[in-house]
Amino acid sequence: MSNDSISKPRLFEPLRLGPLQIDNRIVIAPMCQYSAVDGTPGDWHLIHLGHLALSGAGLLILEATAVEAEGRISPGDLGLYSDANEEGLARVLHAMRAHSPIKVAMQLGHAGRKASSRAPWEGGKQIRPDEPGGWKAYAPSAVPHAPTEDPPIALDAAGLARIRNAFVEAARRAARLGLDGLEIHAAHGYLLHQFLSPLANHRDDEYGGSLENRMRFPLEVFEAVREVFPADKPVWVRVSAIDWVPGGWDLEGTVAFAKALEARGCAAIHVSSGGVSPKQAIALGAGYQVPFAKRVKSEVGMPVIAVGLITEPRQAEEIIAKGQADAVSLARAILYDPRWPWHAAAELGAQVKAPHQYWRSQPREFKDLFENAAFGAR
Repeated sequence: MSNDSISKPRLFEPLRLGPLQIDNRIVIAPMCQYSAVDGTPGDWHLIHLGHLALSGAGLLILEATAVEAEGRISPGDLGLYSDANEEGLARVLHAMRAHSPIKVAMQLGHAGRKASSRAPWEGGKQIRPDEPGGWKAYAPSAVPHAPTEDPPIALDAAGLARIRNAFVEAARRAARLGLDGLEIHAAHGYLLHQFLSPLANHRDDEYGGSLENRMRFPLEVFEAVREVFPADKPVWVRVSAIDWVPGGWDLEGTVAFAKALEARGCAAIHVSSGGVSPKQAIALGAGYQVPFAKRVKSEVGMPVIAVGLITEPRQAEEIIAKGQADAVSLARAILYDPRWPWHAAAELGAQVKAPHQYWRSQPREFKDLFENAAFGAR
Protein backbone atom coordinates (compact mmCIF):
# COMPACT_ATOMS: atom_id res chain seq x y z
CA MET A 1 0.00 0.00 0.00
CA SER A 2 1.14 3.58 -0.54
CA ASN A 3 2.94 5.35 2.31
CA ASP A 4 0.31 8.07 2.56
CA SER A 5 -2.58 5.63 2.99
CA ILE A 6 -5.01 6.30 5.80
CA SER A 7 -4.62 3.83 8.67
CA LYS A 8 -7.64 1.57 9.18
CA PRO A 9 -10.07 3.55 6.98
CA ARG A 10 -13.55 3.90 8.43
CA LEU A 11 -15.05 3.45 4.97
CA PHE A 12 -14.10 -0.22 5.07
CA GLU A 13 -15.39 -0.99 8.54
CA PRO A 14 -18.49 -3.22 8.74
CA LEU A 15 -21.85 -1.61 9.45
CA ARG A 16 -25.08 -2.95 10.89
CA LEU A 17 -28.39 -1.90 9.38
CA GLY A 18 -30.63 -3.31 12.08
CA PRO A 19 -30.11 -7.09 11.96
CA LEU A 20 -28.09 -6.96 8.72
CA GLN A 21 -24.31 -6.53 8.74
CA ILE A 22 -22.60 -5.30 5.59
CA ASP A 23 -18.86 -5.68 5.02
CA ASN A 24 -18.13 -2.00 4.39
CA ARG A 25 -19.87 1.35 4.21
CA ILE A 26 -20.08 1.63 0.44
CA VAL A 27 -23.65 1.30 -0.83
CA ILE A 28 -24.68 1.04 -4.47
CA ALA A 29 -27.69 3.32 -4.81
CA PRO A 30 -30.81 2.18 -6.66
CA MET A 31 -30.55 3.30 -10.29
CA CYS A 32 -33.39 2.80 -12.75
CA GLN A 33 -32.44 1.05 -15.98
CA TYR A 34 -35.75 1.48 -17.88
CA SER A 35 -35.07 -1.89 -19.47
CA ALA A 36 -37.63 -4.33 -18.04
CA VAL A 37 -40.55 -5.78 -20.03
CA ASP A 38 -43.88 -5.55 -18.20
CA GLY A 39 -41.86 -5.16 -15.00
CA THR A 40 -39.76 -8.29 -15.60
CA PRO A 41 -35.94 -8.11 -15.83
CA GLY A 42 -34.13 -9.76 -18.71
CA ASP A 43 -30.58 -10.17 -19.92
CA TRP A 44 -29.69 -6.49 -19.42
CA HIS A 45 -30.41 -6.74 -15.69
CA LEU A 46 -28.49 -10.01 -15.49
CA ILE A 47 -25.40 -8.35 -16.99
CA HIS A 48 -25.80 -4.99 -15.22
CA LEU A 49 -26.52 -6.28 -11.73
CA GLY A 50 -24.08 -9.16 -12.05
CA HIS A 51 -21.39 -6.64 -12.95
CA LEU A 52 -22.16 -4.44 -9.92
CA ALA A 53 -22.31 -7.48 -7.64
CA LEU A 54 -18.58 -7.98 -8.30
CA SER A 55 -17.74 -4.39 -7.29
CA GLY A 56 -16.69 -5.03 -3.69
CA ALA A 57 -19.35 -2.72 -2.25
CA GLY A 58 -21.02 -3.73 0.99
CA LEU A 59 -24.62 -3.40 -0.23
CA LEU A 60 -26.37 -3.30 -3.59
CA ILE A 61 -29.88 -1.80 -3.67
CA LEU A 62 -31.91 -2.83 -6.71
CA GLU A 63 -33.54 -0.01 -8.63
CA ALA A 64 -36.95 1.47 -7.80
CA THR A 65 -39.26 -1.50 -8.18
CA ALA A 66 -42.93 -0.75 -8.73
CA VAL A 67 -45.50 -2.39 -6.48
CA GLU A 68 -48.19 -2.17 -9.18
CA ALA A 69 -48.08 -1.68 -12.94
CA GLU A 70 -49.52 1.84 -12.70
CA GLY A 71 -46.77 2.70 -10.22
CA ARG A 72 -43.95 2.31 -12.73
CA ILE A 73 -42.06 5.46 -13.66
CA SER A 74 -41.81 4.26 -17.24
CA PRO A 75 -43.06 1.27 -19.26
CA GLY A 76 -39.54 -0.17 -18.85
CA ASP A 77 -39.45 0.00 -15.05
CA LEU A 78 -38.77 -3.00 -12.88
CA GLY A 79 -41.78 -4.36 -10.99
CA LEU A 80 -42.62 -6.92 -8.34
CA TYR A 81 -46.37 -7.27 -8.80
CA SER A 82 -46.63 -10.49 -10.83
CA ASP A 83 -45.35 -14.05 -10.83
CA ALA A 84 -43.40 -13.28 -14.01
CA ASN A 85 -41.66 -10.36 -12.27
CA GLU A 86 -40.77 -12.61 -9.34
CA GLU A 87 -39.47 -15.39 -11.56
CA GLY A 88 -37.33 -12.98 -13.58
CA LEU A 89 -35.79 -11.50 -10.45
CA ALA A 90 -35.15 -14.99 -9.04
CA ARG A 91 -33.07 -15.80 -12.13
CA VAL A 92 -30.98 -12.63 -11.78
CA LEU A 93 -30.50 -13.05 -8.03
CA HIS A 94 -29.47 -16.70 -8.41
CA ALA A 95 -26.68 -15.71 -10.81
CA MET A 96 -25.49 -12.89 -8.55
CA ARG A 97 -25.43 -15.04 -5.43
CA ALA A 98 -23.55 -17.85 -7.12
CA HIS A 99 -20.54 -15.59 -7.61
CA SER A 100 -20.72 -12.77 -5.06
CA PRO A 101 -21.26 -12.41 -1.30
CA ILE A 102 -22.64 -8.87 -1.65
CA LYS A 103 -25.78 -8.13 0.34
CA VAL A 104 -28.72 -7.31 -1.94
CA ALA A 105 -31.72 -5.14 -1.04
CA MET A 106 -34.56 -3.78 -3.13
CA GLN A 107 -36.14 -0.34 -3.28
CA LEU A 108 -39.93 -0.67 -3.35
CA GLY A 109 -41.78 2.32 -4.72
CA HIS A 110 -44.70 3.84 -6.56
CA ALA A 111 -44.23 6.69 -9.03
CA GLY A 112 -47.54 8.43 -8.27
CA ARG A 113 -48.06 11.42 -10.55
CA LYS A 114 -44.59 10.92 -12.14
CA ALA A 115 -45.67 7.58 -13.62
CA SER A 116 -46.09 6.91 -17.34
CA SER A 117 -42.93 8.71 -18.42
CA ARG A 118 -40.46 8.09 -21.21
CA ALA A 119 -36.98 6.79 -20.52
CA PRO A 120 -34.34 9.51 -20.07
CA TRP A 121 -32.76 8.76 -23.45
CA GLU A 122 -36.22 9.34 -24.97
CA GLY A 123 -36.54 12.74 -23.29
CA GLY A 124 -38.20 11.67 -20.02
CA LYS A 125 -41.47 13.49 -20.72
CA GLN A 126 -44.87 12.20 -19.66
CA ILE A 127 -46.60 9.65 -21.89
CA ARG A 128 -50.19 10.83 -21.84
CA PRO A 129 -52.92 8.23 -21.24
CA ASP A 130 -54.16 8.50 -24.83
CA GLU A 131 -50.67 7.88 -26.25
CA PRO A 132 -49.22 4.41 -26.97
CA GLY A 133 -47.72 2.90 -23.84
CA GLY A 134 -49.24 5.51 -21.54
CA TRP A 135 -51.64 5.21 -18.61
CA LYS A 136 -53.46 7.37 -16.07
CA ALA A 137 -51.41 8.19 -12.99
CA TYR A 138 -52.49 8.32 -9.33
CA ALA A 139 -51.44 10.84 -6.67
CA PRO A 140 -52.48 12.37 -3.34
CA SER A 141 -54.19 15.20 -5.23
CA ALA A 142 -55.25 15.84 -8.82
CA VAL A 143 -52.26 18.14 -9.34
CA PRO A 144 -49.89 17.35 -12.23
CA HIS A 145 -46.11 17.34 -11.79
CA ALA A 146 -45.82 20.02 -14.49
CA PRO A 147 -48.67 22.33 -15.55
CA THR A 148 -48.80 20.93 -19.11
CA GLU A 149 -49.09 17.30 -18.00
CA ASP A 150 -52.22 15.19 -17.72
CA PRO A 151 -53.55 15.53 -14.14
CA PRO A 152 -53.41 12.38 -11.99
CA ILE A 153 -56.37 10.76 -10.27
CA ALA A 154 -56.61 11.78 -6.60
CA LEU A 155 -56.52 8.63 -4.48
CA ASP A 156 -59.68 7.84 -2.55
CA ALA A 157 -59.90 5.46 0.42
CA ALA A 158 -60.10 2.42 -1.86
CA GLY A 159 -57.09 3.63 -3.86
CA LEU A 160 -55.03 4.15 -0.72
CA ALA A 161 -55.91 0.66 0.47
CA ARG A 162 -55.03 -0.81 -2.93
CA ILE A 163 -51.58 0.78 -2.96
CA ARG A 164 -50.88 -0.08 0.68
CA ASN A 165 -51.78 -3.69 -0.08
CA ALA A 166 -49.60 -3.62 -3.20
CA PHE A 167 -46.59 -2.66 -1.06
CA VAL A 168 -47.43 -5.56 1.26
CA GLU A 169 -47.71 -8.09 -1.55
CA ALA A 170 -44.46 -6.88 -3.11
CA ALA A 171 -42.75 -7.19 0.28
CA ARG A 172 -43.99 -10.78 0.56
CA ARG A 173 -42.57 -11.54 -2.90
CA ALA A 174 -39.27 -9.90 -1.85
CA ALA A 175 -39.18 -12.14 1.20
CA ARG A 176 -39.69 -15.23 -0.98
CA LEU A 177 -36.79 -14.07 -3.15
CA GLY A 178 -34.58 -13.99 -0.07
CA LEU A 179 -33.60 -10.33 -0.40
CA ASP A 180 -31.44 -9.13 2.48
CA GLY A 181 -33.40 -5.92 3.10
CA LEU A 182 -35.97 -3.49 1.74
CA GLU A 183 -35.77 0.23 1.14
CA ILE A 184 -39.08 2.09 0.81
CA HIS A 185 -38.88 4.93 -1.71
CA ALA A 186 -40.20 8.16 -0.19
CA ALA A 187 -37.94 10.48 -2.18
CA HIS A 188 -37.44 12.13 -5.58
CA GLY A 189 -41.02 13.27 -6.09
CA TYR A 190 -42.61 9.83 -6.24
CA LEU A 191 -45.84 8.87 -4.50
CA LEU A 192 -44.82 8.74 -0.84
CA HIS A 193 -42.80 11.95 -1.21
CA GLN A 194 -45.86 13.48 -2.88
CA PHE A 195 -47.83 12.80 0.29
CA LEU A 196 -45.13 14.46 2.39
CA SER A 197 -44.74 17.60 0.30
CA PRO A 198 -47.30 20.42 0.47
CA LEU A 199 -46.41 21.16 -3.15
CA ALA A 200 -48.07 17.93 -4.25
CA ASN A 201 -50.45 17.15 -1.37
CA HIS A 202 -53.48 19.47 -1.36
CA ARG A 203 -55.78 17.09 0.51
CA ASP A 204 -58.14 18.30 3.23
CA ASP A 205 -58.72 14.92 4.89
CA GLU A 206 -56.63 13.01 7.47
CA TYR A 207 -53.87 12.52 4.85
CA GLY A 208 -53.32 16.21 4.09
CA GLY A 209 -52.74 19.58 5.67
CA SER A 210 -50.65 19.26 8.83
CA LEU A 211 -47.25 17.60 8.97
CA GLU A 212 -48.73 14.77 11.01
CA ASN A 213 -51.40 14.16 8.38
CA ARG A 214 -48.99 14.34 5.43
CA MET A 215 -46.75 11.76 7.09
CA ARG A 216 -49.66 9.42 7.80
CA PHE A 217 -49.79 7.40 4.56
CA PRO A 218 -46.01 6.94 4.18
CA LEU A 219 -45.89 5.76 7.80
CA GLU A 220 -48.81 3.39 7.21
CA VAL A 221 -46.96 1.92 4.23
CA PHE A 222 -43.79 1.50 6.27
CA GLU A 223 -45.66 -0.22 9.10
CA ALA A 224 -47.47 -2.55 6.70
CA VAL A 225 -44.23 -3.56 4.96
CA ARG A 226 -42.35 -3.95 8.23
CA GLU A 227 -45.10 -6.24 9.53
CA VAL A 228 -44.87 -8.76 6.67
CA PHE A 229 -41.14 -8.66 5.85
CA PRO A 230 -39.07 -11.10 7.97
CA ALA A 231 -38.23 -9.63 11.37
CA ASP A 232 -34.60 -10.70 11.04
CA LYS A 233 -34.14 -8.51 7.96
CA PRO A 234 -34.14 -4.70 7.88
CA VAL A 235 -36.55 -2.25 6.30
CA TRP A 236 -35.49 1.35 5.84
CA VAL A 237 -36.55 4.45 3.91
CA ARG A 238 -35.07 6.82 1.34
CA VAL A 239 -36.14 10.43 1.70
CA SER A 240 -35.71 13.74 -0.05
CA ALA A 241 -34.52 16.04 2.73
CA ILE A 242 -35.81 19.19 1.01
CA ASP A 243 -37.71 20.08 -2.16
CA TRP A 244 -35.44 23.01 -3.12
CA VAL A 245 -38.64 25.05 -3.65
CA PRO A 246 -40.00 27.69 -1.23
CA GLY A 247 -42.97 26.34 0.69
CA GLY A 248 -42.06 22.74 -0.03
CA TRP A 249 -40.94 19.80 2.09
CA ASP A 250 -38.11 20.89 4.35
CA LEU A 251 -35.38 19.60 6.65
CA GLU A 252 -37.47 20.04 9.80
CA GLY A 253 -40.15 17.83 8.28
CA THR A 254 -37.51 15.27 7.32
CA VAL A 255 -36.20 15.15 10.89
CA ALA A 256 -39.73 14.65 12.24
CA PHE A 257 -40.40 11.92 9.65
CA ALA A 258 -37.10 10.19 10.47
CA LYS A 259 -37.92 10.17 14.18
CA ALA A 260 -41.39 8.75 13.49
CA LEU A 261 -39.86 6.03 11.30
CA GLU A 262 -37.24 5.15 13.89
CA ALA A 263 -39.95 4.76 16.52
CA ARG A 264 -41.62 2.22 14.19
CA GLY A 265 -38.54 0.06 13.72
CA CYS A 266 -36.90 1.66 10.71
CA ALA A 267 -33.34 0.32 10.35
CA ALA A 268 -31.75 3.28 8.52
CA ILE A 269 -32.49 6.48 6.61
CA HIS A 270 -31.07 7.19 3.14
CA VAL A 271 -30.94 10.96 2.65
CA SER A 272 -31.28 12.49 -0.82
CA SER A 273 -33.22 15.58 -1.96
CA GLY A 274 -35.45 17.10 -4.63
CA GLY A 275 -37.60 15.63 -7.37
CA VAL A 276 -41.10 16.77 -6.52
CA SER A 277 -41.24 19.92 -8.65
CA PRO A 278 -39.76 21.17 -11.94
CA LYS A 279 -39.32 24.51 -10.14
CA GLN A 280 -36.58 23.12 -7.93
CA ALA A 281 -33.37 25.14 -7.79
CA ILE A 282 -30.71 22.69 -6.64
CA ALA A 283 -27.35 24.04 -5.49
CA LEU A 284 -25.10 21.34 -6.96
CA GLY A 285 -21.59 20.72 -5.68
CA ALA A 286 -19.38 17.94 -4.33
CA GLY A 287 -21.24 16.20 -1.50
CA TYR A 288 -24.01 18.82 -1.68
CA GLN A 289 -26.52 16.64 0.22
CA VAL A 290 -24.15 15.51 2.98
CA PRO A 291 -25.16 18.39 5.32
CA PHE A 292 -28.74 17.06 5.21
CA ALA A 293 -27.52 13.59 6.24
CA LYS A 294 -25.41 15.15 8.98
CA ARG A 295 -28.42 17.00 10.42
CA VAL A 296 -30.60 13.89 10.38
CA LYS A 297 -27.80 11.86 11.98
CA SER A 298 -27.63 14.37 14.84
CA GLU A 299 -31.33 13.74 15.56
CA VAL A 300 -31.70 9.95 15.29
CA GLY A 301 -29.91 6.84 16.50
CA MET A 302 -30.35 4.68 13.38
CA PRO A 303 -27.67 4.63 10.66
CA VAL A 304 -27.77 7.41 8.08
CA ILE A 305 -26.70 6.92 4.46
CA ALA A 306 -25.44 9.97 2.55
CA VAL A 307 -25.64 10.37 -1.22
CA GLY A 308 -25.04 13.05 -3.84
CA LEU A 309 -21.86 13.77 -5.83
CA ILE A 310 -19.72 11.62 -3.56
CA THR A 311 -17.10 10.59 -6.10
CA GLU A 312 -13.66 10.42 -4.47
CA PRO A 313 -12.41 7.82 -1.94
CA ARG A 314 -10.91 10.36 0.46
CA GLN A 315 -14.08 12.44 0.27
CA ALA A 316 -16.12 9.35 1.23
CA GLU A 317 -13.67 8.45 4.01
CA GLU A 318 -13.89 11.97 5.45
CA ILE A 319 -17.69 11.84 5.54
CA ILE A 320 -17.58 8.65 7.60
CA ALA A 321 -14.58 9.64 9.75
CA LYS A 322 -16.16 12.98 10.69
CA GLY A 323 -19.43 11.30 11.66
CA GLN A 324 -21.47 13.11 9.01
CA ALA A 325 -23.03 9.81 7.94
CA ASP A 326 -22.63 6.09 8.61
CA ALA A 327 -22.38 5.02 4.96
CA VAL A 328 -22.07 6.61 1.54
CA SER A 329 -24.20 5.75 -1.45
CA LEU A 330 -22.83 5.86 -5.00
CA ALA A 331 -24.88 6.05 -8.18
CA ARG A 332 -23.43 7.58 -11.36
CA ALA A 333 -19.90 7.30 -9.93
CA ILE A 334 -20.12 3.52 -9.74
CA LEU A 335 -21.74 3.20 -13.15
CA TYR A 336 -18.72 5.06 -14.53
CA ASP A 337 -16.27 3.06 -12.42
CA PRO A 338 -17.81 -0.28 -11.39
CA ARG A 339 -14.61 -1.14 -9.48
CA TRP A 340 -14.77 2.05 -7.39
CA PRO A 341 -14.54 0.09 -4.10
CA TRP A 342 -11.38 -1.67 -5.32
CA HIS A 343 -9.76 1.64 -6.22
CA ALA A 344 -10.90 3.21 -2.92
CA ALA A 345 -9.42 0.30 -0.96
CA ALA A 346 -6.13 0.66 -2.84
CA GLU A 347 -5.97 4.41 -2.21
CA LEU A 348 -6.96 4.24 1.46
CA GLY A 349 -4.98 1.16 2.41
CA ALA A 350 -7.79 -1.36 2.92
CA GLN A 351 -8.82 -4.75 1.60
CA VAL A 352 -11.88 -5.62 -0.44
CA LYS A 353 -13.55 -8.87 -1.48
CA ALA A 354 -13.17 -9.84 -5.12
CA PRO A 355 -13.84 -13.04 -7.08
CA HIS A 356 -10.84 -15.36 -7.11
CA GLN A 357 -10.99 -15.28 -10.92
CA TYR A 358 -9.84 -11.64 -10.65
CA TRP A 359 -7.19 -12.00 -7.94
CA ARG A 360 -4.31 -11.90 -10.43
CA SER A 361 -5.50 -8.47 -11.67
CA GLN A 362 -4.30 -6.52 -8.63
CA PRO A 363 -1.27 -4.30 -9.35
CA ARG A 364 1.99 -5.33 -7.71
CA GLU A 365 2.02 -2.29 -5.44
CA PHE A 366 -1.35 -3.41 -4.04
CA LYS A 367 -0.62 -7.14 -3.68
CA ASP A 368 -2.68 -7.36 -0.44
CA LEU A 369 -5.71 -5.57 -1.88
CA PHE A 370 -8.02 -8.61 -2.16
CA GLU A 371 -9.16 -10.65 0.80
CA ASN A 372 -8.19 -14.29 0.47
CA ALA A 373 -11.70 -15.71 0.53
CA ALA A 374 -13.83 -17.88 -1.71
CA PHE A 375 -17.41 -17.01 -2.53
CA GLY A 376 -19.51 -20.11 -2.89
CA ALA A 377 -23.24 -19.95 -3.53
CA ARG A 378 -25.34 -19.13 -0.48
